[in-house]
Amino acid sequence: MRVIIVGAGIAGLACAWQLAKRGHAVTLLEQGSVPNPLAASGDHHRIIRRAYGPQAGYARAIDEAYAAWDELWGDLGARHYDARGFLCLSREPGDEAEAYLDGMRVGGWPVDRFDGAEAARRYPFLEGSTVRFGFTSPDGGALHCQRIATGIAAWLRSAGAELRENAKVEAVDADAGTVTLATGEGLMADRVVVTAGAWVLRLFPQLATALTTYRTAVVYLEPPADLRAAWAAAPVILDVGGDTDGYIIPPSGDGGLKFGSGLHKERWADADSGRIPRPGEGEAVRDLFAPPFARLADYRVLDTVTCAYTFTADQRFFGEAIGKALVVSACSGHGYKFGAAVGRRIADAVETGDGETLKSWLRAE
Repeated sequence: MRVIIVGAGIAGLACAWQLAKRGHAVTLLEQGSVPNPLAASGDHHRIIRRAYGPQAGYARAIDEAYAAWDELWGDLGARHYDARGFLCLSREPGDEAEAYLDGMRVGGWPVDRFDGAEAARRYPFLEGSTVRFGFTSPDGGALHCQRIATGIAAWLRSAGAELRENAKVEAVDADAGTVTLATGEGLMADRVVVTAGAWVLRLFPQLATALTTYRTAVVYLEPPADLRAAWAAAPVILDVGGDTDGYIIPPSGDGGLKFGSGLHKERWADADSGRIPRPGEGEAVRDLFAPPFARLADYRVLDTVTCAYTFTADQRFFGEAIGKALVVSACSGHGYKFGAAVGRRIADAVETGDGETLKSWLRAE
């Protein structure tokens, strides 16, 4: 079978890996470089974790995610994963961190719960008086996105797949199974997989009823010298409590200390616009984290990186079969951790034609 994949984020790369491994003729088209720094999966690192609160289906699906990553590590001959565990901090009754703890306990997964004073003792960058409780679990860590993308791209080329960078797609004819590039070149395949991330609505504007594009930014920080060792040894921080909707990845792989918050995202019509950080944007993201973090003014902004991605209304993943095309948006701000598994599942749907099973799995039903 000949398959064209539009978009070389993690879902597109992983789908190409699976289809090429299964003997199909694969052409992967990416509008930028691989990895693409403007894509949601083009940054240095992303969190993988078991905690999902009431979304128990995604928590259970982490088993499949780990298995798919392990298959990929075996093929790449390298493990681009830092299994340093994760930490959640609760600051208000009923906040997301507490929901995560409840979900972990219901699932029977291991956690270590402690009070605010102990949190500050273990992690001296915290203000213990602002923390109700914290909990850790070994079931998580940091995936190294750029290393993963580079590794899959090399594997694809060695396996004989066609990976075309700087190949912008202008249109997809889902009924005919054809793709038209910005250069005017046309390509045809038995099936077309569209994993175009924040650019998907340019190709399928009718999906705007299901998908919304957002822009956000994350900030890379240099901590005070006396806290660098504590950060180097820290787990990834999935939630900082209250309404901050904040997460942190300590220095890991090629990436430094990164802060990001859902409070900073905004609806955005054009994924290509506004990608240069605004003056003071990094400091604005950083300062959302006080409390529970102390001395934030002493953290120097090293870099601010913008990101564009799509969300569904219920923050689940999206898949839709349209003619010979299969459109997948496994994002909603939490999709990278499932990237290898998403690729395997898309490949299954391409081979079987069963888009409904894929759609149900993407929604963790």
